[in-house]
Amino acid sequence: MDEPVPGPKPRFRGPAVVLLGVTAMLGLALDQWTKWLSTENLTEGEPVRILGGLVYLSLLRNSGAAFSLGSSYTWVFPLITMVVVGWIAVMATRLRSMAWALALGLVLAGALGNLTDRLFRAPGVLHGHVVDMISVFGPYGEHFAVFNIADSCLSVGVVLAVLLELTGRQRDGSRLTRKKPEAKTA
Repeated sequence: MDEPVPGPKPRFRGPAVVLLGVTAMLGLALDQWTKWLSTENLTEGEPVRILGGLVYLSLLRNSGAAFSLGSSYTWVFPLITMVVVGWIAVMATRLRSMAWALALGLVLAGALGNLTDRLFRAPGVLHGHVVDMISVFGPYGEHFAVFNIADSCLSVGVVLAVLLELTGRQRDGSRLTRKKPEAKTA
């Protein structure tokens, strides 16, 4: 059975919440800046090859989720995102782990970056299309899905959160360990 390891009292959560907020703000700002640059300087259907073709900048307006899934249900994505943002806000009240703050800050940056597009881009509120622009060259000569900085933040944040869970790191700064079964005496 997993139990928290007794140890020092969890630290004041202020630094972790600050890291979460700063990470989210920086990720959101970078995402929106790159989307602005892309819409101002790229033309849809005319990819720009960089890094010897390893990366392509290819402007795309995506009405769906990853790989354009759910394009007919654009209005659902902002609602799901608002639930995720609310969950992160609740988690922040108990947050004392800097690693978890980074993970949640990245997830929040990604969620807010794409939510901003859904709310403020054409064709309208709750139906806005997300601006994607980055495509990487795959191992078999194909181009990977077109994505943006928000998608990258979200993906890295989720992977980090999964690794933290798998290693027993808790949001309050404690760590779970496996309790060894006690030997029976005869």
